[in-house]
Amino acid sequence: MGDVKNPRGGVRKIKTSIEPYPAEEILGEKVYNKLVRDKIPELIREAGKEPIFRVADKHQYKRLLQQKMWEEIEEFIASGNKEELADILEVVKALAMQQGVSWRELVALTDEKAKQRGGFGEMIVLERVLDE
Repeated sequence: MGDVKNPRGGVRKIKTSIEPYPAEEILGEKVYNKLVRDKIPELIREAGKEPIFRVADKHQYKRLLQQKMWEEIEEFIASGNKEELADILEVVKALAMQQGVSWRELVALTDEKAKQRGGFGEMIVLERVLDE
């Protein structure tokens, strides 16, 4: 973020970089540059702060969703918290929609794949395969 004098008075915030992660502290501002849930700007305003945000284009959105997936997976691995699993699922839903796949289609694909190849419930670890 950069500060620029506004000709109408005051200071205007200008986004100077779209580098992702990690959040930085710059002059009392936290810089995130990451995809957030739709209601986050509203919640920030309700907390008495001013969010500076933009809406990603389709190309950026795909990349940002992929980054968000890694972020949520890392948070789940670190915490084991079921809320992080819910966040992962929300990102999966968004990725499916971005790919033009409905949630119902995705669940059907998951069920079909489990029917054909099984799930992960039996905790099988494949160590190697020997040629006969």
